[in-house]
Amino acid sequence: MERVIQLVTVLLIFIFVLFITFFTTRWVAGFAKKASYSRNIEVIESYRIAPSKFIAIVRTGSRYLVIGVGKDEISKLAELEEESIDFNTDASMKGFDFAGIIEKAKERLGNNKDGRI
Repeated sequence: MERVIQLVTVLLIFIFVLFITFFTTRWVAGFAKKASYSRNIEVIESYRIAPSKFIAIVRTGSRYLVIGVGKDEISKLAELEEESIDFNTDASMKGFDFAGIIEKAKERLGNNKDGRI
C-alpha cells in the first residue's frame, strides 16, 4: 500500500511539473512574440540561393530594401519602389496542389505491395 501511495505521489508531482512547464512555455513564447514585433521592420519575402545565403526584401519604415544575407554578413543590394513589389501571398503556393500530392502518394502506396515508399 505504501508503494502505491508513493507511485501516486510521484505521478501527481510529475503532472504538476508538466502543467507548470506548459504554462511557463506559453507565457515565455507570448512574451518573446511581443518583444520581437516591430511596426517599422518587416521581412516581405526571402529566397535561399545557397545553403547559408539568402536574398530578402525588407521593409524598414517606408523604404523597401533588397538585402543579401550570408553566414557572417548582410549587404544592401538595392532599394525598391513599393509599386514594383508583388504582395500577392498566393504566389508562393502557385502550382502547389496538396490534394494531387496526396493522391499520388496513395497510388504509390497502393501499387507497392512490399510496404516501401
